[in-house]
Amino acid sequence: MASEIISIFHQILEQAVENAASDILMKEGAQVNLRMAGTLVPLDFVTDKAFMTSLLKEITDERMKETYDKTGDADFSYAVENLGRFRVNAHRQRGMNGMTLRYVKNKILSVEELGLPTVLRQIAETPRGIILVCGTTGSGKSTTLAAMVQHINLAFTKHIITIEDPIEYEFPDSKSFVEQREVGLDSPSFYSALTHAMRQAPDVIMVGEMRDKESFEAALQAADTGHMVISTVHASDASQVVGRILDLYPIQEQDTILESISSNLKAVIAQRLLPKALGKGVVPAVEVMICDPVVQRFISKREFERLPEAMEAARESGMQTFNMAILDLINNGDITEEVGIAASTSPSALKMNLKGIFLSGQKS
Repeated sequence: MASEIISIFHQILEQAVENAASDILMKEGAQVNLRMAGTLVPLDFVTDKAFMTSLLKEITDERMKETYDKTGDADFSYAVENLGRFRVNAHRQRGMNGMTLRYVKNKILSVEELGLPTVLRQIAETPRGIILVCGTTGSGKSTTLAAMVQHINLAFTKHIITIEDPIEYEFPDSKSFVEQREVGLDSPSFYSALTHAMRQAPDVIMVGEMRDKESFEAALQAADTGHMVISTVHASDASQVVGRILDLYPIQEQDTILESISSNLKAVIAQRLLPKALGKGVVPAVEVMICDPVVQRFISKREFERLPEAMEAARESGMQTFNMAILDLINNGDITEEVGIAASTSPSALKMNLKGIFLSGQKS
């Protein structure tokens, strides 16, 4: 019975990989769904309680089983020989078992191969401070993070420590010396791993996700002492990031934290994956904010609404807003106007730009 369940499970995974699906969604009593180019596509196979219960038993170890039984959630990775690795979140919904899997490609693609702005390589070379990659779930944050870390690994002699839950990409040592720590297996929490990393003589600390106030404080402390910290955060665009961080703190602490952020934040990369105009797949629309003196001033004065203005005025240094990125994708034929307008933060401004109309301060 167990071998039959694993066989069916592997067939689902193979079908997902063959169809370039980014996610596999499963829950008791429903068709398995694949997310392909942003759209959910149901498969014929319908799970039931026996299948999901047995599957979870087969693919989790004792530690994960205990975590799942206690909390209703468990994050881990699952590998299939000759197919690849998957990031797995097992969870309960309505008292039943559910599971979401994301395919993690074995090869770490470069910035160029991913279609990301080449300025990201320059940003990755920042010697100290904090770099944040933001976006919604499924926007490719982890893949972009991996590309930037791999650029450092291939080009510089650095000590890189990654802190992840779970480990997604494996970074074999190249020019750099890389250590990868998995939360739950190698350390009890992101905060614990971050604070102990300070005693491990790192040059670069990559944190899979900044989830709480304590993690941000540890990251700011690391940046203050000359380290480079690169991480992800959930925010829809670059101008929201600082506000999201400040929301973690009580009002009386925000001025102090804002001062630290304005001096330590070096860049914010925000991205969205949009379906291609022709053929299968997606293309990234990427917003880039580099913390030059103008951006730092807007942050320190809490003028976050003016950050897009600063990005628009500094394209020559590699900055761009989502609208600028989307306009380029439309003009290059990578995406349709309809898709671009739907994904835009400011659709009315984008429509004007498509007609060749740019407001003062905007650049075509």
